[in-house]
Amino acid sequence: MAYFRISEAAGLLAVSDDTVRRWVDTGKLPVSRDASNRQVIDGVALAEFARRTANEAPDPSGVARSARNRMVGLVTAVQADRVMAQVEMQCGPHRVVSLMSTEAVRDLGLEPGVLAVAVIKSTNVVVETPHR
Repeated sequence: MAYFRISEAAGLLAVSDDTVRRWVDTGKLPVSRDASNRQVIDGVALAEFARRTANEAPDPSGVARSARNRMVGLVTAVQADRVMAQVEMQCGPHRVVSLMSTEAVRDLGLEPGVLAVAVIKSTNVVVETPHR
């Protein structure tokens, strides 16, 4: 079973160590002690807390779609040539990069600062784990 120290949990949740400590102190996150007597959070409990408390930006499109991986964010960069373009978005803590036609970039009005929704529909998703 995976356990995470307070600082590791804070990094995964994109908050400060103090915020995680407040959640621990108020009972929102359960902790135990490891062999070195440090406070640790069970990975299953941390995953459930992350899922329960995730704050998604509201989807401005109002469109229902089959794709469940919709990430609202801001366009941060666009690099385009005559045919193809690379569009970068910041969706919360996630950087999303999309390659599309320059025509699509023009049609959608994509430029830095524009609100957009990245819709990810893929049959191939690579999942990796760090060596511990």
